[in-house]
Amino acid sequence: MFENILCQIPDYDADAILPLIELAIEIAREGREGRRIGTLFTFGDEDAVLAASRPLILDPLAGHAEQLRHMTDPNLRGTIKELAQLDGAFVVNSSGVFVAACRYLNSTGATHVELPLGLGSRHLAAAGISAMTKAVGVVVSESSVVRMFCHGSMVAEIIPELWLLSRSSVQMRGAVSEERIRDLAVITPRLPFQRKSATE
Repeated sequence: MFENILCQIPDYDADAILPLIELAIEIAREGREGRRIGTLFTFGDEDAVLAASRPLILDPLAGHAEQLRHMTDPNLRGTIKELAQLDGAFVVNSSGVFVAACRYLNSTGATHVELPLGLGSRHLAAAGISAMTKAVGVVVSESSVVRMFCHGSMVAEIIPELWLLSRSSVQMRGAVSEERIRDLAVITPRLPFQRKSATE
C-alpha cells in the first residue's frame, strides 16, 4: 500500500512511516469534535528539526516514556488527535517515536522550496523544513487533504475520501500518477518509468 509515496521517499523504512501516514489520514477524515483540523508532522532527522525549531508552549509529550510515545501505541493515537488541535508541529523520529509536540518550525533559511499557489503557512513550514533537513513533512490540511513534502517539494497528496477528489482539490502540478486505495486517492509526481495516469 502507498507504493507511489514510498518511491518518493526511499530513505525511510516503510514500516516506520506508514503508521504516521495512516494517522494523518484518520485526522483528515475525522477532524475533532465535529470540525476539521489541520496539523503538521515531521518524520526523521529529528535532531536537525529540533535545532531548526522552538517550542510554542510547554511540550505536552516531554517526560513520558519512549514506549508510550511510539505511534503504534493505541493510547497515544487519541492523545495526538487531541494535541493536533494546538498550534505547532509534531516531531517524529525515524523509528516512529514522537519526540516533541507544539513546535514552531523556523524554515526561513530554506532556499529551494516548490510550493503551489494557494497553500498556506503550514505547508510552507513543511516544505521549508524538508528542504533544510532530511525530514519528511506531512501536513493535514483543514480542507481534509494530506500532503507530503521531501527535499522542499510536494511528493504526495492524499485525498481521504473519493467524493472530495476534483481538479480543484489537487494542488500538484505536472505529470502525476493517481493510485486509488479503497476509498482514497493518492496523487504523486509521475516517475519516468510509470505509464500515464488517467487523471492527466
